[in-house]
Amino acid sequence: MKEPMLQVEHLKKYFPVKTGFLKSKPLKAVDDVSFDIGEKETLGLVGESGCGKTTVGRTLLQLYPPTSGKVTFRGQDVNSKSIHQLRKEMQMVFQDPYASLNPRMTVADIIGEPLDVHHLYKSKADRQQKINHLMDLVGLSSDHATRYSHEFSGGQRQRIGIARALAVNPSFIVCDESVSALDVSIQAQILNMFKDLQNELNISYLFIAHDILVVTYMADRIAVMYLGKIIELADTREINRNPIHPYTQSLFSAIPIPDPETARKNKRIILQGDVPSPLNMPSGCSFRVRCPYASEQCAKEAPPFTDRGDGHYVACWNK
Repeated sequence: MKEPMLQVEHLKKYFPVKTGFLKSKPLKAVDDVSFDIGEKETLGLVGESGCGKTTVGRTLLQLYPPTSGKVTFRGQDVNSKSIHQLRKEMQMVFQDPYASLNPRMTVADIIGEPLDVHHLYKSKADRQQKINHLMDLVGLSSDHATRYSHEFSGGQRQRIGIARALAVNPSFIVCDESVSALDVSIQAQILNMFKDLQNELNISYLFIAHDILVVTYMADRIAVMYLGKIIELADTREINRNPIHPYTQSLFSAIPIPDPETARKNKRIILQGDVPSPLNMPSGCSFRVRCPYASEQCAKEAPPFTDRGDGHYVACWNK
């Protein structure tokens, strides 16, 4: 078997939250997450808001220092020291195309900043040529280079952010809700562009989203998160055909079906109760308070993440 490009083992990220005078509790945003991503592969990370998806992406790129765990990129440990060299290999496209771009910088300066930091050009003419090539790569005109970010639409701003990430020629990109702030028609253009760039530049993605249809279109494999933990991980076709965890089943039952007759036959699984607070997690399985199959064992001990065959991993006692 070929070694994966990226390996994440038992990654944890806890944030201390003050609960009183000189008192604090750990908020377990990411709690013992493990996965790997191969060359030119897209792993989709899906789950509802607040489950820890973005924290996973930011922690493995050292934007947040991890509480514990290990991240390995092509055999090299990713830590606070090595990340300075690995920035050229590992990049991120942020969720908000409005907040992630400096309004005081022109498009040329935004895209050229990584080139300046890593000294990736020989002359000013070479720098400008690379900026023009990157803009062309993401579907922007070189005439836009002297404009500022506020002069562009949301889709164009996201293209600027993608060009900035591509400037250092990375082989791995974390896409953090990269299309959630865009109109549906623009989403399709950006998603197709991500796929074209993957084929052209051999890039691997960790594609974070809450929209299952978007993740299903983009990803080779899908990981489902709930309250800081990955509860199911499988090939995209397999998890669409056979979701095992009750939470995953509920997510997939909510996908709109365009055929009215099929939609009527489709049974919507509506979860009861509220999502527990990450500061006061229930004992055992964190999903048990909303699960229709919960048993005494679920309250006593968290289920292990086990392989149910063909790389389909699930953390559940009763499914």
